[in-house]
Amino acid sequence: MNGAHDLGGMHGLGPVGAEPESVEPVFHHEWERRAFALTLACGFLGQWNIDESRHARERQHPATYLRNSYYENWMTGLSTLLLEKELVTAEELARDGARQPARLEPVPVERVEELLRRGGPVDMPAGREARYARGDAVRAINEHPAGHTRVPRYVRGRPGTVVCRHGCHVFADANAHGERRGEHLYSVRFEASSLWGGAAAGRDAVYVDLWEPHLEPA
Repeated sequence: MNGAHDLGGMHGLGPVGAEPESVEPVFHHEWERRAFALTLACGFLGQWNIDESRHARERQHPATYLRNSYYENWMTGLSTLLLEKELVTAEELARDGARQPARLEPVPVERVEELLRRGGPVDMPAGREARYARGDAVRAINEHPAGHTRVPRYVRGRPGTVVCRHGCHVFADANAHGERRGEHLYSVRFEASSLWGGAAAGRDAVYVDLWEPHLEPA
């Protein structure tokens, strides 16, 4: 979906002003550390996947999304999922306390580090041959779905070149809506001039990982 979460190439927002990684703290405030931990702990309950979590944040009103800080958006998305999955009620959220759902068990604290290190692989068996190979000319489809998509707006309808194939992975666009299926995933190079026009530096390029349903032959 188009929204405030996808602002690549948009005018009028000013410079990013990112802090260098060498000096930026992992968390700027103690509550952010707690928000991060709470989001992971609830995710371990297994009631949603990472793409559903992203889409829950995207579904905010754009003004709210832009007003919120990074972890405020995380907490808004988490609240949305807890309510939609009926794990808490609005009244419980309002009073800052909730019962533990009888059917769910939290992850024991001694297993947290193990689970985080193991991660959650998303590679899947390929059901068919890959359509594209390295060097193929492709174009990102120019679609604007109402649901979740991993195609940035600034590459839609733009030509690019397949640089490599990553294999078959869970298709995020479908996974965000409860459909787990595998699609071939590619790294695609987009020349800066094809994205931003003649004012772009001639040597610059952007690499975007896109699934096969995101692409068509150029």
